[in-house]
Amino acid sequence: MPLVNDIHSALNETHVRRIVPVGSTADVVAAVRSARREGLSVSVMGGRHAMGAQQFGTGTLLLDTRPLARLLSFDRERGLLETEAGIFWPALLDGYLALQDGSSPAWGIAQKQTGADRLSLGGTLAANGHGRGLTLPPFVADVEAFTLVDAAGEVRRCSRSEDAELFALVAGGYGLFGIVTAMTLRLVPRRKLERIVEIRRRDGLAEAFAERIRDGFLYGDFQFSIDPASDGYLDEGVFSCYRPVDPGTPIPAGQRELSDDDWKELLWLAHADKARAFERYAGYYLGTNGQVYWSDTHQLSPYFDGYHADLDARRGAAGPASEIITEIYVPRPRLADFLAAAAEDFRRHGVEVIYGTVRLIERDTESFLAWAREPWACTVLNLCTAHTPAGREQTAAAFRRLIDLAGERGGSYFLTYHKDARREQIEACHPRFAEFLRRKSAFDPEERFQSDWYRHHRTLFPEV
Repeated sequence: MPLVNDIHSALNETHVRRIVPVGSTADVVAAVRSARREGLSVSVMGGRHAMGAQQFGTGTLLLDTRPLARLLSFDRERGLLETEAGIFWPALLDGYLALQDGSSPAWGIAQKQTGADRLSLGGTLAANGHGRGLTLPPFVADVEAFTLVDAAGEVRRCSRSEDAELFALVAGGYGLFGIVTAMTLRLVPRRKLERIVEIRRRDGLAEAFAERIRDGFLYGDFQFSIDPASDGYLDEGVFSCYRPVDPGTPIPAGQRELSDDDWKELLWLAHADKARAFERYAGYYLGTNGQVYWSDTHQLSPYFDGYHADLDARRGAAGPASEIITEIYVPRPRLADFLAAAAEDFRRHGVEVIYGTVRLIERDTESFLAWAREPWACTVLNLCTAHTPAGREQTAAAFRRLIDLAGERGGSYFLTYHKDARREQIEACHPRFAEFLRRKSAFDPEERFQSDWYRHHRTLFPEV
């Protein structure tokens, strides 16, 4: 049976029955109906960046949606763009910019995940992802409607007014309620933004974000020091925010930017010399203060598949390692003391942070299993993890402690990146989770759509 794995952590090796590329809604219908006849479960993958095994299921028929990558229609008056759901972000941006052919005003995306670009829109909806918008709820807010193939192999159109319950369940439903084959995006006016950069500490950071919002900034984040030997560990950081400027403001050729080699060297330093990593990163960003960017393309960022193999070889590691991500949410007034507690915990337990950033999220009132239950501060952490039982358990234990720290502050965590939480943590942070599983049973009584992530959580809630 074919062996698949996620790209970033490479810790989800899974044998599937077979892989079926799908290039149309009709292909998906045929695959789901074939699976029903054969008594197989179905899983679905796009960019393969989810780390909790949401896209893979042992022994499943795995649908590869990457051929579903065409733009279907564009309503220039309302900024509504219909696209197939397997398209990756760079192709989407290239496509709609070509359709607008340099005209002004123009439309662009409101947000995408940062840190990697080769992610599918279907996967973004399945995880209900988000970017670094200062006043934006998760991705569901950017979706007008979508086309879904359900567990019976029937095609359904879902929106806030049509099949509204499924609309809410599919957004953040991790592919368990059907396969999204196309969606209509709500674009926003494409704008020019000025980057404003300063070095800040975590104390007063929530207030600094609020001040930026009052001043009209649209995007921003805070990327903090990862050097445990430094007084600035999870404290001092690069605070970069973006504000609209006059549409006539030029974007000069040759603005300062990092090359691929520069990014790779920063990755190396993040593992080998964390003090220099922050020094270089901060120096670069301070040097870009005042530069001007487009609101959509400034959200793109490089990602190097398999980068950790080169790092492992360069540092003579005894075995492979990778980063696993977690994302922790706390009420914004509790951000500084959460970061202080996390720093203390990491030092005590020898947890190695490779990258960390703070963003904001607004409340999600539309998806059923909403992770953004409040207007929270989001802390994203990449933890270096050796591919050994001890290494994996060290990271899992760190994630559970972080969830406890968030819970003590009335916060939560993102389900997408791992499945290490205890049942009581899931219930506390995601109080609708058991009902989510019950809705799954109601809409898919044969459990046609499955993943190893789903099977794990179904085992944790056997009574559902």
